Amino acid sequence: MPRSASPNSTGSQIARLVQQSAPGTVFTPDTFALVGSRASIDKALQRLVAAGELRRLSRGLYDKPRHDELLGTLWPTVDAVVQALVGKDMLRTQPAGVYAANMLGISEQVPAKIVFLTDGISRTIKAGPMQISFKRTTPRQMAAAGRLSGLLIQAFKSLGAPHITPARIERLRQNIPAAERARVLQDIALAPAWMRPFFRQVAQEEI
Repeated sequence: MPRSASPNSTGSQIARLVQQSAPGTVFTPDTFALVGSRASIDKALQRLVAAGELRRLSRGLYDKPRHDELLGTLWPTVDAVVQALVGKDMLRTQPAGVYAANMLGISEQVPAKIVFLTDGISRTIKAGPMQISFKRTTPRQMAAAGRLSGLLIQAFKSLGAPHITPARIERLRQNIPAAERARVLQDIALAPAWMRPFFRQVAQEEI
């Protein structure tokens, strides 16, 4: 008769952490670095995948599947994947391209490849059907990372000046609280000169 696993074993500790996590949480082996050796972590993750507790998204990337009564098993969110990948290293990321515009609600286009700027290494990750690219960039490009102004800079760059219409500006003003919009003026010097009038239009109460 096989012995039951010790409650303090690497496998038992990882199983508990996964059980306590919300559906949709994404993990890498580094998530459990404090629990045991890399070899023991990999074996524990393999067992959890075999048991259906985890799903392997790609090499070294797993999630705890979340389910919907109508849609079935769902893929994790982009945010959950990115947090798992950069959390350990505390890297900064900045959504870019069409994805940034989509996040702000000023583009309905869904990008096939999601792009993030980063101060870490450049790499591309597959996570189920998603392809997420991290592109190393300059400190100036990352200066407004994590703020509305950073998202606006990347979204406007993706759209181009001719496509930043009054309707799109109005949509931003309707969707974003006035206090948050006003703060973008603090970063206006980080935006290219051609974007600055659009920043002012986003920030002001009325156009």
